[in-house]
Amino acid sequence: MTGRKEGGDGDGVGSVGRRSRVLKAVGLTLAGVLVLGIGTAGWAYWHLNQNIKSVDIDSALGDDRPAKAVSTPSSPASASASPLPSGALNILVLGSDSRSGKANAKLGGGDSSGARSDTAMVVHIDAGRTRATVVSIPRDTLVTRPACPTSSGGTTAVAYNAMFNSAYSIGGPVCAVKTVESLTDVRMDHYIEIDFSGFAALVDALGGVTVTTDENIDDDKSHLHLTAGEHHLDGTQALALARTRHGIGDGSDLGRIGLQQKLVKALLAQISSAGLLTDPAKLYSVANAVTGSLTTDTGLDSLGELTKLGQSLKSLSSDEVTTVMMPVVTAPSDRNRVIANEPEASDLWASLK
Repeated sequence: MTGRKEGGDGDGVGSVGRRSRVLKAVGLTLAGVLVLGIGTAGWAYWHLNQNIKSVDIDSALGDDRPAKAVSTPSSPASASASPLPSGALNILVLGSDSRSGKANAKLGGGDSSGARSDTAMVVHIDAGRTRATVVSIPRDTLVTRPACPTSSGGTTAVAYNAMFNSAYSIGGPVCAVKTVESLTDVRMDHYIEIDFSGFAALVDALGGVTVTTDENIDDDKSHLHLTAGEHHLDGTQALALARTRHGIGDGSDLGRIGLQQKLVKALLAQISSAGLLTDPAKLYSVANAVTGSLTTDTGLDSLGELTKLGQSLKSLSSDEVTTVMMPVVTAPSDRNRVIANEPEASDLWASLK
């Protein structure tokens, strides 16, 4: 009698059974990895989404604002994807000196109950979103601060010859936006605020940033000491560079604006060259750093909206970003303050409408 023993070598029933068990085990393992991956991605999305804080500026300010720019048709992202926005856009970007949280306090933030907008930039993106202009507003600018709604339901008083950055400390993001719109007569489509720790974490997540300084910087207050030339800075050093003013020029706010604008362009170049789309871990690290210290208006308060904005800017390179400062002159009432230089300032703002 010939035949094969069950469970013996060869291609019999035993081998088929073992292969079946092995394939089943591999299949279950792959399914487990897939489920784990989906779960991790879902958690990451939820975590990043939860990171973002928002303020409903549109509801707070109502209709008493400059007119919205005329929108242009959206450009299709692909045949199956939702169309990406392509119209002109104005975004108020603030860097706040809040000391809220240990990380901000360690980096030298201001009192959390009286935080101010340490850095203010109006980012204008042209229609088509291939060119942009970044306009810095000196924080020492004297302005007429309009009456602003408060969270308690009241209204702040109009203030004349007030420091520009006092608007944030008096009425938060809502008053900051209203003051900028009053100063520029330009509607701010969006608001983005990042605090000290968030900026430093972003730079570190990108692997640092390379900038070139035109002069030696020796500032004990910001703990920054650099010789003129090219430097690769970590997050703490980059923040110190953005904040330093006593070690450069005449020690005024105007001197450091030039350094801040260098940092903006250097960061854009670093983001473009970081290969984030091919490095998921680095992409998550950067996204976590950004969203963890981010406050936006309600139009940008989700990861989906921020992603769509980023995708719409994919053709915008750092070479197509122009950085300028609002034209100012010394204030007649205080040589340590400045006021808008007219009509140059108004002409600049008009060009962004």
